[in-house]
Amino acid sequence: MIREYTQADVDQILEIWLSASIEAHHFIEPEFWHSTINDMRDVYIPASETFVLESERTVIGFHSLNGENLAAIFVAPELQGKGIGTALLDNAKSRRKNLRPTVYRENISSVRFYEKHGFNSAGEQMDEHTGHPELIMAYHS
Repeated sequence: MIREYTQADVDQILEIWLSASIEAHHFIEPEFWHSTINDMRDVYIPASETFVLESERTVIGFHSLNGENLAAIFVAPELQGKGIGTALLDNAKSRRKNLRPTVYRENISSVRFYEKHGFNSAGEQMDEHTGHPELIMAYHS
């Protein structure tokens, strides 16, 4: 079931975000992700519309929207490849006519995921926090 997050979900959301970020971004030191967890908790999650997918009362994935920006979409690493990301992305698409996530260019599996689901590259930018290039992806329904 996908539903709006509650404060009680935050620890599970952060655990998924941290483990999935470290696993997907091998090109960025894990210390970076650990150093930004408080910003996720105190700034980014509260500033976004965040939705969780739960199974048996456990959060197994989430997505966050900030305007047309798909600010986050993460699935617990041990459950990736089982359609959870697609379900979350479909939910985000149902809430916005246009979506614009950014994804690290080096994160090939995420780039392919977005392309498979109808996103196109709309440009490139440098992430000021990590110094790594990001693709700006775009989806229009």
